[in-house]
Amino acid sequence: MPQKKNPDLLEYLRGKTGATYGNLFSMLTILKGLPLSYFKDLQDDKEIIFKSNDTLVNCLKIFDEILKNSKPNKKKMLKLANSGFITATDLADHLVKNHSMSFRQAYQKTAAIVNLAEKKNKNLNEFTLEELKKIVPKLTNDVLKVFDLRNSINSKKSYGGTSFDNIKKMIIKYKKQK
Repeated sequence: MPQKKNPDLLEYLRGKTGATYGNLFSMLTILKGLPLSYFKDLQDDKEIIFKSNDTLVNCLKIFDEILKNSKPNKKKMLKLANSGFITATDLADHLVKNHSMSFRQAYQKTAAIVNLAEKKNKNLNEFTLEELKKIVPKLTNDVLKVFDLRNSINSKKSYGGTSFDNIKKMIIKYKKQK
């Protein structure tokens, strides 16, 4: 129907995952228990491999077209990313690093703050320091930075992390490989 906006191609790709997993399990079952050399068991492996390869190639072509024709709505993405409790783990990490809590204690305090946010229908970045101090009295103003999405992203600096610098490095690396 023309009025619908269902991601049909993405649903198709998701469906192909099941068939491909099925092929993987077929191969693993065929190979299970084989000695070191060729046996009749392997007469069925070629069909599975070629079928999986064809499926993968077709899926990659479809996904390439999806990516080429996608236009992200950055404002909406940022709004959605700031909704909910995406920085809750950052808060727990902050409590461990800066307030000498065990992760279990930090988790419990973070859970209490998330529960309060749900009760008040607020996002974490909408809390004031005074509201947060009711749950964790020793917090200081620097905790508010934890709820900033950009700070959260940039705090992931290890190799493969999401910091903007890491992403730029990966883009440069893969562009050089072309």
